[in-house]
Amino acid sequence: MLASVAIAPFNHLLRGESWARKRLQPCAGKTARFRLPPFPDLALTVQASGEISPAAKGTPDDAVVTLVPGLLPRLLARDEDAYREIRISGDSEFAEEIIRVGKNLHWDAEQDLSVVMGDILAHRVAQAGQSLVHWHTDTIRNLLQTLMEYWTEEQPLLAKPAKLHEFIREVDALQNEAAHLEQRVNALAAK
Repeated sequence: MLASVAIAPFNHLLRGESWARKRLQPCAGKTARFRLPPFPDLALTVQASGEISPAAKGTPDDAVVTLVPGLLPRLLARDEDAYREIRISGDSEFAEEIIRVGKNLHWDAEQDLSVVMGDILAHRVAQAGQSLVHWHTDTIRNLLQTLMEYWTEEQPLLAKPAKLHEFIREVDALQNEAAHLEQRVNALAAK
């Protein structure tokens, strides 16, 4: 039941993107298991149409895709580095094809909303949604910047990058001086 609810949005996106279904059709009959601890695993089977369905109970996995906790929000935000952190086991070509399709699927919310509320209102709602996302992103960035400044200036909990680099240079110089001193002591001891 839960799998069917989770799969419906993906199939909706696939129906709107014929290129994605065509890319998945050669994988028909293959099953991929998605692991996102602590959530239950989600096993999907690719259908001949290129859409996906819940895997039948007991179906062996052709590929297992594991997402570490905290990776899903980065993937939803289209963070390119996050895709490199996905762990794959089994048929890697199949899993990478699914990831590639998922990475390039885009939801045209405005198009879907226009069916329900008309073109003009859908356009305005989509713009408001984008503005809200940008506002949240800017707010989070500003909050992080403020916290960083507070922790480096007001309540020094973190070191400033320049001070950290200076400290590292000083430690390196001290190590070099200690190595030179050890060589001189060894040379004097040898005499």
